[in-house]
Amino acid sequence: MNSFDTFLQLHKNATPLLLGNIWDVQSAKLFEANGYKAIGTSSLAVAKSMGYEDGEQLAFSSLLSLAKRVVESVRIPFTVDMEGGYSRSTADIINNIQKLHDAGVAGINLEDTIITGGRHLQPVTDFQKMLSAITEHLSRNHLKMFINIRTDGFLLGLPSALAETVFRSKAYEAAGADGIFVPCITKTNDIREIVSSTSLPVNVMCMPGLPGFAELEALGVKRISMGGFFFNAAYEQINQLSKKIVTDQKFSSIV
Repeated sequence: MNSFDTFLQLHKNATPLLLGNIWDVQSAKLFEANGYKAIGTSSLAVAKSMGYEDGEQLAFSSLLSLAKRVVESVRIPFTVDMEGGYSRSTADIINNIQKLHDAGVAGINLEDTIITGGRHLQPVTDFQKMLSAITEHLSRNHLKMFINIRTDGFLLGLPSALAETVFRSKAYEAAGADGIFVPCITKTNDIREIVSSTSLPVNVMCMPGLPGFAELEALGVKRISMGGFFFNAAYEQINQLSKKIVTDQKFSSIV
């Protein structure tokens, strides 16, 4: 079974796929060594680890270079957060996806918001048209890539977040998406309604108040992501250790 088929199957199990969100090769190896079945980049973590802010500030060439090294270094499926595609041109986005496919990446995240004077949702018909072009290109060229579409109604705190997410999920499913990612959703009833509204696997993200994994499984969630939370927690530990070395004037806290 190839990386894509393995990754696809991981979204069909009763137990949700717990995705380790990485920012470099070493973090990828760490998750693999600890039994994670798949990994994916966190756009925030990758950007910050290279000295940039989140929001496509990092050059796509840097993201591609990291993707190649990760694929060379681990055996488990690997998916890449492409944010808005690193272009506003559909042709360029398809070209970027092609490069990641050729590097051995099993899937991507693509979000329906863009950051231009603040994050905002793209018109659903425009995004659906772009997504259809992407999935048609993959199908026409016999390319296997798991297309996980992030829809940001809850992230933006819209009053109509639930209805907007259900509406967009149906549109993206019709356009050929393989999964739906709903960051910042936490309420049980909201999760249940979104899961029941689509046949696609639903992906939720680490958030304060997110139900535990057993409850998410019972709700029908198929993928659980960490986003940038693991990265932030790891670096807070580093921050505290670095302070302790200065305070203690010795290395006993790390040896």
